[in-house]
Amino acid sequence: MTEKQEFSAFPYKPYSIQVDFMNALYQFLDKGGVSMLESPTGTGKSLSIICSALQWLIDRKEKGKSGSDKAVEEFSYDEPDWMRNFAVNENHSDKTIKNSSTSPFRLRKHAKEVFSQVQVSVKKHEEDDLSDQEFLLEEYESQDESSSKRKPAGVFDSSSEDDDEDETENEEGGLKVFFCSRTHSQLSQFVKELRKTVFAKNLRVVCLGSRNNMCINEDVLKLGNVVRINERCLDLQKKKKSQVSKKKNLGTTVRVGRTKASCRCPMLRKNTLQREFKAEVFQQEAMDIEDLVQLGREMKTCPYYGSRRMAPAADLVILPYQSLLSKSSRESLGLNLKNNVVIIDEAHNLADTLLSMHDAKITVSQLEDVHCSIEHYLGRFQNLLGAGNRRYIQTLLILIRALLKPIASDRILNTVNNGLDTGNHSKSKPSGGCSMAIYDFLFSLNIDNINLVKLLAYIKESNIIHKVSGYGERVAMFKKDPVAHEMSKLTSFRALFDMLVALTHNNGDGRIIISKRTSSTSGQQGGYIKYVMLTGAKLFSEVVDEAHAVVLAGGTLQPIEETRERLFPWLPSNQLQFFSCSHIVPPESIMPIAISHGPTGQSFDFSHSSRSSTEMIQELGLLMSNLVAVVPEGVIVFFSSFEYETQVHTAWSNSGILRRIMKKKRVFREPRRNTEVEAVLRDYKETIESERGAIMLAVVGGKVSEGINFSDSMCRCVVMVGLPYPSPSEIELLERIKHIEGLGDSGSAKPCLGLVDDSYYSGDVQEGFGVLKSCKRRGKEYYENLCMKAVNQSIGRAIRHVKDYAAILLVDARYSNDPASKRTSHPSSKLPKWIKDRLIYSTKGYGDVHRMLHQFFKHKNVN
Repeated sequence: MTEKQEFSAFPYKPYSIQVDFMNALYQFLDKGGVSMLESPTGTGKSLSIICSALQWLIDRKEKGKSGSDKAVEEFSYDEPDWMRNFAVNENHSDKTIKNSSTSPFRLRKHAKEVFSQVQVSVKKHEEDDLSDQEFLLEEYESQDESSSKRKPAGVFDSSSEDDDEDETENEEGGLKVFFCSRTHSQLSQFVKELRKTVFAKNLRVVCLGSRNNMCINEDVLKLGNVVRINERCLDLQKKKKSQVSKKKNLGTTVRVGRTKASCRCPMLRKNTLQREFKAEVFQQEAMDIEDLVQLGREMKTCPYYGSRRMAPAADLVILPYQSLLSKSSRESLGLNLKNNVVIIDEAHNLADTLLSMHDAKITVSQLEDVHCSIEHYLGRFQNLLGAGNRRYIQTLLILIRALLKPIASDRILNTVNNGLDTGNHSKSKPSGGCSMAIYDFLFSLNIDNINLVKLLAYIKESNIIHKVSGYGERVAMFKKDPVAHEMSKLTSFRALFDMLVALTHNNGDGRIIISKRTSSTSGQQGGYIKYVMLTGAKLFSEVVDEAHAVVLAGGTLQPIEETRERLFPWLPSNQLQFFSCSHIVPPESIMPIAISHGPTGQSFDFSHSSRSSTEMIQELGLLMSNLVAVVPEGVIVFFSSFEYETQVHTAWSNSGILRRIMKKKRVFREPRRNTEVEAVLRDYKETIESERGAIMLAVVGGKVSEGINFSDSMCRCVVMVGLPYPSPSEIELLERIKHIEGLGDSGSAKPCLGLVDDSYYSGDVQEGFGVLKSCKRRGKEYYENLCMKAVNQSIGRAIRHVKDYAAILLVDARYSNDPASKRTSHPSSKLPKWIKDRLIYSTKGYGDVHRMLHQFFKHKNVN
């Protein structure tokens, strides 16, 4: 038996389950490899991770057992008890400044990320007379395979926001821990927990975020759109290079001043400020993204790049999923996972999150935009281009026209194809989508003979997108907002590149979705082509192979076998380290009840076919009218979607039920826009603190359901309306279900029997249910797991600490009845054990529910 560790950094007296959790994590880190740790929300999981992992980090550094002994030796301090006596080493700081004399923001000649080369400077009005010759491509000869050996797949990777070169300093801090989570708010919460410990001051900590969250250049922030902010940031850095060499070609009437003022972002002009920013952050206790932004504003230097250059020297790097799980982002940020520790929190949906990061999508309008831009460019420069450029550009046009065939209207095709035979692809096709394997897709469009790897290499090396976009900007200068026009072109080119990269993946890694719908509930106009990644094993293996240890942590990670099969199937089940603990809250502090009938005796059935009925919505309203009379303080009600919440709210407003509810509690609604959530939550909290009481109508999978804690009075009762199964009308979901159904089978390369074939799919819900019925086990299980993971994540918002208490109401007849009497899987079987063990499966009627709730809260108020 491994000796138990002491975790003196834990700021309180830990509960026994926290001690067990910390010891398990410490042992897993010692052993290395892949491990999963499950600890219910509200049990101090973040604090336990911090105290265990960082204690292990310090112990490992002191023992000199880092994977890179040299790095540790250079980093180690003379004092053996450096953790308690940590201070910034002045000599080390001097060395840092010497090593950073080269600007980390100058683009390197041999930049690996091509998209940084394709940003186009917005020309000032004094440059309008510049000759079009600057947009002419240099001669490009078809290279040998050597030019294509460098895999270009990461060049335009849409999951990477960091396509420029960072030029990080050559300072490595040795062994480090990478901690990542899904959302900005979750990372901020982690830093708050970190500050409760000595590690916040004794270790070098850095938070990495997106430009959207960290940019302080007001002119860039005004663009609003995340993509445009990224592109403008990169664009401003391209302007760093002096334009003096171009001035000799200008006419004598053109002014040549102001080049210095227009050549770079004002927040990156002084390298000394960036070095001072780094030194200041490392001298402070751990800072979250808001702190870094505030410091950047005070020092008038960029916190986004300031934090990036700190990562190599840090002991703890805190960052979002995308930055760590995308290989191109890791390379761009200069993150080295070799022999280090990776901790992924909120890992309950890790597999799906990882896959969605590598999806690719291009719309009809984007294809038209790129096609039009290239044609205009070719029309202007065709006679000046060499044979190599002409050949590749013509190939690119052929490919774009082919991609337009299955999704564009006849009118569009006649416009772009210039007589090209379109066949019958666009005729007599029902709305919906079509799913195809990559090779079948290429064959069907007759583009299987195009060497996509060489074409991608050409795009990378020729700088064609820089030239085409730049010329397009010149042509569009008469428009009011040429920058927005330019950025939209760059977005379209990025989408095309992402799609071409997707088409180079292995045939079985994903599926091509073709949709010709002209509109949908989301407002999507026109058709699109989407690549859906189906297997994350290869992507995740890149992380596992590099790191010493990879830890998946979460409130509910079951079923672990599904996660193993999808992310690390090469790892035998007996080699996967797993730990799970119960809740710190005593059983009597929760009251979970399955409510099968409403106040009038109406059976609750919120399945897709019944939930919109007037009777069902009315009965739910009567239930809520009764609940707000017996439940004190705050109530959170979760609906399956924003659309259904709107439908219910409208019906309650029209029937007068909403007025009845508001006599007892003020009603709030979760806004669709994330930027508005904070203000609504603030008003919600203030209303409860004023002792009036409030009810929040929220949505499963929304901002309120993940990453926001509703402790104590903020949530005395959480109501889950129905079982929030995802709509089976989405073809991407059905493709994932098909793939998972075949996992582990000897013939897994073959599509699942009887499921969606390569014919058009109408998007009908009943057709989707037909697919689910065809599944025997894994696919159906995955679909059920998606639902119950969402339920568990939502209801876990209520209980946040040992003295907290709340009622948990599962409103649907499908939650009730003893699961032991059912042959098929029962929803309650997938509830967390601490809830499942206390769940009241059935009652005689709503009167019983009301009585139990009254007694529960009366008892708690007395205590």
